[in-house]
Amino acid sequence: QVQLVESGGGLVQAGGSLKLSCAASGRTFASHAMGWFRQAPGKEREFVASISWNGGSTNYADSVKGRFTISRDNAKNAEYLQMGNLKSEDTAVYYCAASLRYDGPYYTPAKVDEYVYWGQGTQVTVSS
Repeated sequence: QVQLVESGGGLVQAGGSLKLSCAASGRTFASHAMGWFRQAPGKEREFVASISWNGGSTNYADSVKGRFTISRDNAKNAEYLQMGNLKSEDTAVYYCAASLRYDGPYYTPAKVDEYVYWGQGTQVTVSS
């Protein structure tokens, strides 16, 4: 059974930092892109960041560029999202996702339907 489990969410003041982690089990994703999405109440799930299979290429939503950093550790079958200078509009449930599609070594998908596996989500709340 494949599972993605996020951790590290919580309540933080505006301007603060949090680091999310995603641990995968049941299969390895070392050869596949992974990503982070978020969903605020009443809104659609939106792309945050993605990383290629070897970490050599990353992709970010414009709203988080320069503030968030995605990384991965294939030996641990895990990915991470370091979030800095957090704003109230970053408040959402954050989801880890893994793709099974391969579209070249720099593949960093940004669409929900490009991902197959999803975590259960972790809440991030930024107070102003």
